[in-house]
Amino acid sequence: MTANPVYICLVPFAAIFFQTAPARAQGPAEAVVVVNDASALSRTAGEYYSRARGIPASQICRVRTAEVEEIDRSTYESEIEAPIAKWLIKSGLTDKTLILATTAGLPLKIRGSRGAGSTAASVDSELAALYMKLKGVKTAIEGPHPNPFYASRRKVFAHPDVPIYMVARLAGYRFEDIRAMIDRALRAENRGVVVLDMKDGGRDGGDEWLRRAARKLPPERVVLEETGRVAAGIGDVIGYAGWGSNDPNRKTRTVSMAWLPGAVVTEYVSTNARTFAEPPAEWNIGRWGLPAGFWKGSPQSLTADWIRAGATAATGHVYEPYLAQAPRPEELFMAYVAEGRTLAESFYRAIPSVSWMNVLAGDPLCRLKPVTSPGRR
Repeated sequence: MTANPVYICLVPFAAIFFQTAPARAQGPAEAVVVVNDASALSRTAGEYYSRARGIPASQICRVRTAEVEEIDRSTYESEIEAPIAKWLIKSGLTDKTLILATTAGLPLKIRGSRGAGSTAASVDSELAALYMKLKGVKTAIEGPHPNPFYASRRKVFAHPDVPIYMVARLAGYRFEDIRAMIDRALRAENRGVVVLDMKDGGRDGGDEWLRRAARKLPPERVVLEETGRVAAGIGDVIGYAGWGSNDPNRKTRTVSMAWLPGAVVTEYVSTNARTFAEPPAEWNIGRWGLPAGFWKGSPQSLTADWIRAGATAATGHVYEPYLAQAPRPEELFMAYVAEGRTLAESFYRAIPSVSWMNVLAGDPLCRLKPVTSPGRR
């Protein structure tokens, strides 16, 4: 992952463990499932999720577009954005809807120019900005748009105060992965540890974010790896953040962990959500100078590998986002683990921008339930 030429620096604040959950979390009534009727996988994933979460058929938005991962902007606007906007308006759900759950089989990314002023984006991040457009706010195609919920201390995410949709993708290599991911989300409990894996030396800005995340959580809930070793073999993991294939000591697609239901993974990797097409079993992460070892245009680690490995959610990027636009682990885990917010709300509090490269694979309504059973941690 490349450092952004315009580096964003966070102001440190006290390491307080907030145990009070938000006044009201999002539920099925505020969620819309987006299905691509041209894709059997999209229809199956959308139907399974809707049943699992009790989302009525009246909150399933159906579009029809080619079952491909990359599209141009005109196709995005005419076959995805415009039909969804029209459906929201016609259904009277523009303001009530807070979450859009996209599905595997819906296009993943919008091609465009690259660089800090890129016109490319993920479909999901572009849809996050749709609420602003429906309210008459003009957003530039070039570059990222500031996320109004980033690092917010609001107790409730609500429209019109926060003028974006929270978008998460129900995606994995196969439907079996998606089904398992949803099933794990339904069993999520607030226990276990957050593993924070720094690179050797800890000199990068992202490593400081990992340190901040460690300071924000109780010591017994954190495993902070500050050496050159790759954190692995840890039990009861509810969260993980690291450098993925950008860690020179990492040699494998994933690392072995005992994942708890509800576990979330985030990594500083430029193209880990570039595809949800399954690579050959023998494929492994590699180096940029050796294109023979690339998968779908990159040698970098893959978001979907974490879902296959047993995580309940994982973040990623479809194209180069620059480090400053990656999710901030201190915000993500503070909201998700310490405050009991939904996965969607936690992710959108952790990313500085929308209309950019970010993707969240997971059940947006996943929320860590308090542990009440005797003897449980």
